[in-house]
Amino acid sequence: MAYHRQQGLDTRIIRIFNTYGPRMRPFDGRAVPTFIRQALEDKHLTVFGDGSQTRSFCFVSDLVEGIYRVMMSDHHMPINLGNPSEYTIRELAELIIRLTGSKSDVIYQILPTDDPRRRRPDISLAKKLLDWEPTVPVEDGLNKTIDWFKEYLCEVV
Repeated sequence: MAYHRQQGLDTRIIRIFNTYGPRMRPFDGRAVPTFIRQALEDKHLTVFGDGSQTRSFCFVSDLVEGIYRVMMSDHHMPINLGNPSEYTIRELAELIIRLTGSKSDVIYQILPTDDPRRRRPDISLAKKLLDWEPTVPVEDGLNKTIDWFKEYLCEVV
């Protein structure tokens, strides 16, 4: 905003929420790639706390479409892009186990003190200004991501 206000630059400001899809790094520490990797290796899926904290997951193609629409707009204020549908971390872990056909179990570890209880974007501005909202169901996006991970992990082993 400072560049826009002080320098008069044509800016766009996008707040990107949890995004997932093929080509994620398997060891980057985020829930989706970590759970998929652990499930495909039939290892325990590590959930911090009791797994009741929520997150929202937006498939990468939906995010790219949202970014494109923001860039084509003349909107200079911050705008949220993400999926407003929430899943608990425990639900995500169980869904990935089911989708991979894994024999994994979920194990629980101590929740870090700085871990947010809820992370859900308000995308009402994106809906109104850009006519944008995610269209890829989480399960469909996870299946595409899992398929990519199956190929990738076979190549690096």
